[in-house]
Amino acid sequence: MGERTYAVLGMLAPAIAYLAIGASAAASPWFDWWVNALSDLGHSERSGVASIFNFGLLLSGFLATLSLFGAMRKHARYTAYCLLSSAFTLQLVAVFDEAYGPLHLTVSWLLFISLGISSLAYLLERRSILALASIIIGLGAWIIHWAWGFPPGPAIPETLSSLAVTSWIVVSAVKIHFSEPS
Repeated sequence: MGERTYAVLGMLAPAIAYLAIGASAAASPWFDWWVNALSDLGHSERSGVASIFNFGLLLSGFLATLSLFGAMRKHARYTAYCLLSSAFTLQLVAVFDEAYGPLHLTVSWLLFISLGISSLAYLLERRSILALASIIIGLGAWIIHWAWGFPPGPAIPETLSSLAVTSWIVVSAVKIHFSEPS
């Protein structure tokens, strides 16, 4: 596969994750964006949509890994290595779902920390305004959640912070896809 094909995988990976999350939430009348965590959808013992949610995260992490090695590594080498840890921890969130208790919480935190580190790496490596915005949005969403308990559940800060990071990842993949062949 060529670099452009790998870049398409970089666009598909987050789309698949968000499609799985959206489909899982839509099929779960009990799910409340305001009070739940996204991972509640992936709880293997309590959620009827856990297979959809967790498979979506696993597939997304796998496709992201392929894209990182095939395209992003040439575009932003150090960022690609940081994002590799994000792709791996995304898969760990799916494998060690909420039924695993503290282990799930640990891998979830590692995912969001690695996304923040990846954004910082991209900011430094490519001078990306979107990466700076993703750091501000992500930190802001989590600080408001922790400091004021707003909203009471983490699904909204999880979504806002991950969408912010996804913005610069997808823009990078589009740039790689439409760039002149190297």
